[in-house]
Amino acid sequence: MSDMKKFWATLFGAGFALALTLGLASQPVQASGTLKVGMEAGYAPFNWTQTTSANGAVKIQGSSDYANGYDVQMAKKIAKALGKKVVVVKTSWDGLPPALQSGKIDAIIAGMSPTPDRRKTVDFTSTYYASKLTVVVRRDSKYAKATSIKDFKGAKITAQLSTFHYEAISQLKGVIKEEAMNNFPAMRVALESGAIDGYVSEVPEGITAQNANPNLTYLKFSKANGFKTSPEDVDLAIGLRKGDPDKAKINAALAKISTAERNKMMNTAVAVQPATESEGNWLISLLKQYGPMLLRGTGMTLLISLIGTIVGFIIGLLVGVIRTMPKPSTRGKRGLQWFVNWLLSVYIEVFRGTPMIVQAAVLYYGVALAFGINMNKTLAALLIVSINTGAYISEIIRGGIISVDEGQFEAAHALGFTHLQTMLKVVLPQAVRNSLPAVTNEFIVNIKDTSVLSVISVSELFFAAETVAGQNFQFFHTYLVVSAIYLILTFSISRLFRLIEKHVDGPKNYNVMTNQMQVETPTIK
Repeated sequence: MSDMKKFWATLFGAGFALALTLGLASQPVQASGTLKVGMEAGYAPFNWTQTTSANGAVKIQGSSDYANGYDVQMAKKIAKALGKKVVVVKTSWDGLPPALQSGKIDAIIAGMSPTPDRRKTVDFTSTYYASKLTVVVRRDSKYAKATSIKDFKGAKITAQLSTFHYEAISQLKGVIKEEAMNNFPAMRVALESGAIDGYVSEVPEGITAQNANPNLTYLKFSKANGFKTSPEDVDLAIGLRKGDPDKAKINAALAKISTAERNKMMNTAVAVQPATESEGNWLISLLKQYGPMLLRGTGMTLLISLIGTIVGFIIGLLVGVIRTMPKPSTRGKRGLQWFVNWLLSVYIEVFRGTPMIVQAAVLYYGVALAFGINMNKTLAALLIVSINTGAYISEIIRGGIISVDEGQFEAAHALGFTHLQTMLKVVLPQAVRNSLPAVTNEFIVNIKDTSVLSVISVSELFFAAETVAGQNFQFFHTYLVVSAIYLILTFSISRLFRLIEKHVDGPKNYNVMTNQMQVETPTIK
């Protein structure tokens, strides 16, 4: 079997195996008797991620890691009252409401306030924790001595996106309201680097920030000098779908938990949250404590980018071939070809013209809302990366086909080759070879772009890095290690494809005329 035949056999074999895998993965999973709780698992002391089941942690769905914190322990109490078992679904903050509405989770227990805007789409229980706002600042800044919310004139202040905290900044007169940030790790990095002067948070999170980093502190305001808030803004409640039949039972269970018990649960959460200080060499300490989490994230990133590129290449190859087919002789066939090309053009423009993060959210949450299909998040990630990559590679392949000299088409047809035979035996081998550098680039882009899949709770490398940085407060060290991992992945892929290109090129010293003369010149006796 020739190298090209082996290539096509391997490629389509991989596609068939993937289709079989995706078909099995799409089978619905029954989860009766469980309470699927959504949370960031990165907002200590309310919720965080850890590698063991210590201190009553609960395993995260689809992961080898565990979630713990005040929210997790409260979820266990609620689930017990309902006669169910807690299942923690690790979800980014922005993904929590759509995950609830689409049925991916049954409840949001993630330090969420029942604001009027949220009540339009989410039903809330009674309060499960009474919170209080604070401002976290650097200990060496002039704002560390502030005793009133009026003492921040000129300060650059931010808060988490889609929270009341960000709206509360308007009460700090004279401040520079910076853009909201997605998560607390990002805000802590910005604060320590001097990009901002402080961020609005809750007292428990402020205590955690202060304990973890001696350079940070949270401010205590008296009632008269603090933020003016209403209970629906700062009191935390459990989010449910509209008309959830378990709401009354959950409220009854919450009513049985006294304020003293809730305070004890919070104090325990603060005491048992993961350590943030490194023992000895920071690199060894980080890899020892969080290495498995980063390794799993790396594996998920490589899996999605590899399969996405392979399937995307197959899609792009088929689309590229179809779009370069010659015009048929009959009017009906020409009309059909025009319609097919129009559909393919729409597909290419849509998926090249919209961000992958938007495509992921629409597919994962939109399909559940519109059709009631509860798609596996890994399957959704694979589909999105594959279809997105196919749109780009189809144009790459089309360019590769067009780059082949027309004389080769004419020569093949003169020899009696059909269009399909011409493509398979003459054109595509050259087009694929010409396209390999661009396909390599798409693979490398996919490795980096998987970071946007955190919006649908895929625990790839960047999502794992955010979790680690949010717990150990070693932002520079964590992201330095993750940068090295990304560099190793992309460099290895680049070198591997260079070897493939050299193999496809064949030997450099090959001489057609010499070989022909050796074959055709008769021996003179």
